[in-house]
Amino acid sequence: MCGIAGVFDLDGRPAATAVVQRMTDAIAHRGPDGEGVWVEEGCGLGHRRLAIIDLSEGGRQPMATPDGRYVITYNGELYNFQELRTELQGRGRRFASRSDTEVLLAAFAEWGLSALNRFNGMFAFAIYDREERRLTLARDRYGVKPLYVARLGDRVLFGSEIKAILAHPGFERRLDREALVEYLTFQNFFTDRTLFKGVRLLPPGTALVFEPGREPREHLYWDYDFREELTDPLPELEEECDRLFAQAVSRQLVSDVDVGSYLSGGIDSGAITAVAAGQIQGLRTFTVGFDTRSASGLELGFDERTKSEYMSYLFHTEHYQMVLKAGDMERAMTSLVRHLEEPRVGQSYPNFYAAKLASRFGKVVLAGAGGDELFGGYPWRYYRAVVADDFEHYVDQYYGFWGRLIPNSSLHKVLAPIWGDVKHVWTRDIFRDVFKHHADTLTRPEDYVNHSLYMEAKTFLHGLLVVEDKLSMAHGLESRVPFLDNDLVDFAMRLPVSVKLGNLADVVAMDENTPGGKRAQYFEKTRDGKLLLRSVLGRYVPEEVSGGVKQGFSAPDASWFRGESIDYVRRVLYDRKARIYDVLDREAVLELVEEHLDGRQNRRLLVWSLLYLETFLGEFFSEGTV
Repeated sequence: MCGIAGVFDLDGRPAATAVVQRMTDAIAHRGPDGEGVWVEEGCGLGHRRLAIIDLSEGGRQPMATPDGRYVITYNGELYNFQELRTELQGRGRRFASRSDTEVLLAAFAEWGLSALNRFNGMFAFAIYDREERRLTLARDRYGVKPLYVARLGDRVLFGSEIKAILAHPGFERRLDREALVEYLTFQNFFTDRTLFKGVRLLPPGTALVFEPGREPREHLYWDYDFREELTDPLPELEEECDRLFAQAVSRQLVSDVDVGSYLSGGIDSGAITAVAAGQIQGLRTFTVGFDTRSASGLELGFDERTKSEYMSYLFHTEHYQMVLKAGDMERAMTSLVRHLEEPRVGQSYPNFYAAKLASRFGKVVLAGAGGDELFGGYPWRYYRAVVADDFEHYVDQYYGFWGRLIPNSSLHKVLAPIWGDVKHVWTRDIFRDVFKHHADTLTRPEDYVNHSLYMEAKTFLHGLLVVEDKLSMAHGLESRVPFLDNDLVDFAMRLPVSVKLGNLADVVAMDENTPGGKRAQYFEKTRDGKLLLRSVLGRYVPEEVSGGVKQGFSAPDASWFRGESIDYVRRVLYDRKARIYDVLDREAVLELVEEHLDGRQNRRLLVWSLLYLETFLGEFFSEGTV
């Protein structure tokens, strides 16, 4: 796990060592254990190392093949590198280290781009072919590891974080106003845009190839494909799921440093911890809880420390926890924005504190992301899928659900200062484009649900993974996600919807008062999602955990914004000189904020996003660049 950066000049103009070093230094926090820069003619590769596998100098990067033809800078872990190493040795390859970096590089030299389909892990890398003067950038299947790309004339700039690109002296930072519309609709980015104009995030499962005299070539080498193919009896599906889950956790324990685990109090992290604790004596576990004394309603149940402490007792882990209070958001905001850069889904500051806690005791931590998106863990979201009767109706309903921040009807008012520049941006079309390969494959409610799972994995899960990477690496911590093991993902995608959500024919009821005459009361019950996975993971955790209501990792901010943090909200958002009002209409914004403060609407995500954007603009943009 590391940080990478670099420059490639398509005209062959020399890359400056000092510039590559500067870009690499900008992400020094990602790799405190070592650094390296390699420059030749028009290509410069930089690396910051967080040593996890093969702690010796044999794992140092940038690394070249024995013949010197290929040079790599790489961030990530290949969990199947030992199997690949054995196969490559059988084909005559020889290795000088025990690192997965050398294996990945040898695999690319042997098989080219087709090697990407052999990798089981998380990665982002740049490989330069000195013979062909060809640069290949690639990212793992699911987007666990980020890789940003920008063009500066005939120069290609790239880095694990946007800060590496911003450090290039020729790059001019400006706000991408079109991307701002996207974010203020979805609290996420469904395209490859970022809030920095000209900087894109390479999509997951994609390789991007640059070479002189040719247009860049983008290869989508893998994509999610949810389809009902498995017809085995339920008991056999449960046994196979159990085997693959345990195998996935075991695979991701490979490390030459200590591995810990998050233990949130939920079923996913609890089961991961149970398997890991069976193989690591005295496994360290980490929980972030919340002071809920001033919370109300559903937020009273957001503190899961009691469940996590009980599981720690059952699994015999060495347990550590932190309790967040209302003021901790404000205290972390500047550091959080600096590391996260572009905002993504959710209110991510609890993740920042969780990584800070775990990093005090090791370099690697297991996390539970992915289980819900793969196995149908958000049943209330699929109502719109079940009641749809054609593709465009489905898109309209689902698009309405995913408008998480500002309603469509209010966008033109909120964005009034820049509306002339962005009124051509149709976020409904952006949403529909996620399904560009699916419009002709929807005939049954189960098909709609499978394509909802596709959309959420491509967008929502991807956003969560970007947040997880940036905020863990802010503290020099590697976060691993066992649910995103290739074999487990392939199995989950082939499962019938019925083993995730039940028989949909039993769920849809007629109701004359509901548009379309249908409703799915079933999906109001948050215990009813990921039925198969709950049954399997219930073998590892107590019943009160496996049978509990689905709950995200979130602070009681809706209550705090109206109470203990209201002065912070007013100080930032009511300031007439706030930077956000360079691009947003103050009166329209405060009208929405007041709806939250008065208790008329729960707009906690919007309040958080506005606070974030204000800090973001002050941190990254000077006057006149937005």
